[in-house]
Amino acid sequence: MKVTVKLAEENDVVTAHRLMLEAFEEYQHIEVPSSALNESLSSVYEKYLNGTEKILLCLIDEKPQGSLRFKVGEDALYFMRVSVSLSARGNRLATTMLNWLEEYALHLNLSKLKCRVRMSLPKNILLYESLGYFITKKETVINPNGYEVKTVVMEKAL
Repeated sequence: MKVTVKLAEENDVVTAHRLMLEAFEEYQHIEVPSSALNESLSSVYEKYLNGTEKILLCLIDEKPQGSLRFKVGEDALYFMRVSVSLSARGNRLATTMLNWLEEYALHLNLSKLKCRVRMSLPKNILLYESLGYFITKKETVINPNGYEVKTVVMEKAL
């Protein structure tokens, strides 16, 4: 099994969007469903084209199985929508993508990585904590669907 990570190109945006929808499907029936499920391909594509977001793809034997999106800030790289296909879970793809992202951030002279995680998803918080992330803030945000969501901001110093 050969795992590779790469920055997405324009023709990869559709694949990344499909992977996100598949991965976030499990959150459709929670109390406040993820707004990722309503995020349109055109919205993701627009953010990619105008440069406000970049996309990372993770492939197993050259087949896309994971993705995430990220933004580069002044001192931090903020990532979101970490997505791994159901069939590829358990292969440490999320960890592999985040390790790649750390190297990318260091190359850009950024001092930390940041993400926001729902408090109602403790397994996701535990994953990030196991990779060296710490909770720096608790916030209630209004998601794009208009619902209040209790979240934590997590950071990892590089």
